[in-house]
Amino acid sequence: MIDRYSITFYLVLSCAVGVLDAGAGDADPRYRACVALCGKTGCIGERCFPHCKFSLDGVPIGPWYMQEPLYLKWKQWDCQSDCCYNCMMDREKERESDGDGPVKYHGKWPFTRVYGIQEPASVVFSALNLAMHFHGWISFLILLNYKLPLKQNKKAYYEYTCLWHIYGLLSMNSWFWSAVFHSRMPILFYLNHSDVDLTEKLDYSSAVALLGYSLILAILRSFNVRHEAARVMVAAPLLAFITTHILYISFYQLDYGCNMKVCVVMEVAQLLIWAIWAGMTRHPSRQKLWVVVIGGGLAMLLEIYDFPPYQGFFDAHAIWHATTIPLTYLWWSFIWDDAEFRTSYLLKKAK
Repeated sequence: MIDRYSITFYLVLSCAVGVLDAGAGDADPRYRACVALCGKTGCIGERCFPHCKFSLDGVPIGPWYMQEPLYLKWKQWDCQSDCCYNCMMDREKERESDGDGPVKYHGKWPFTRVYGIQEPASVVFSALNLAMHFHGWISFLILLNYKLPLKQNKKAYYEYTCLWHIYGLLSMNSWFWSAVFHSRMPILFYLNHSDVDLTEKLDYSSAVALLGYSLILAILRSFNVRHEAARVMVAAPLLAFITTHILYISFYQLDYGCNMKVCVVMEVAQLLIWAIWAGMTRHPSRQKLWVVVIGGGLAMLLEIYDFPPYQGFFDAHAIWHATTIPLTYLWWSFIWDDAEFRTSYLLKKAK
């Protein structure tokens, strides 16, 4: 049976994973000593964690519901991650009192937990983005089926209806997994929790799927590709690339640098396509498109420029999530206007 010293060794080793490519925090001797002591005693100073109590042979004392609260059980916080998190926060308080700035631990900035949620700001903003996309998609659905004229077969005149429906579903899926991932990601992933590893892959793969599909949609709409055969010819190579990349990061290797390059290229490509189209078209809502393109480009800089979380909550990534909320509403507003514009044009053409 594994004894308590083996558990302590595993705890220190797990918290030290990624030291070579992580921040200076996890290489700090005080931080590592704190984690080691916590692994032996289950306490940091006067704070002791009930689910860190061990008997002499390493078996936890008491039933499972005494070891960890249910909401923390769902969040997968355990003795191991509690020691790393609390030692990190204590060390950051010491650094602040010494006049030093925050440092990264296991590749991530130190965030303040709220009810077991590791990045509350990113979770809230992700949920708001999800709600905004749901509102936009439902409004688009109501507009087409109840406010605009329909064909005799009860189908909409707007040629891109199905494409925007898929976009709405992919957007909501992406922001859902973003909220789940940010609620539990930073320390737990680097402690090699397989379930957190799964949520990270779902977050990244969902984002890639959304960006890739958005690029396809930008090409189809800006070049006014309406025939199904032409759409398949345009989409097929991009879909093959996107699918291959998702399979690569999901089942072979999650290469953060490569994935970032792929996402940035797809994002910049679609922004350029929409910008050029907005400059050439006479679309009545091109001003909205310009705002979304420029705002999206500026917001993307937050993904490149990294800075520590303000008050332990708002880092560059969280602020990026916040900036996309009003842009999402404006973007769906453009989609609504485009549906009305194309429907009106097709009705006049049919007369």
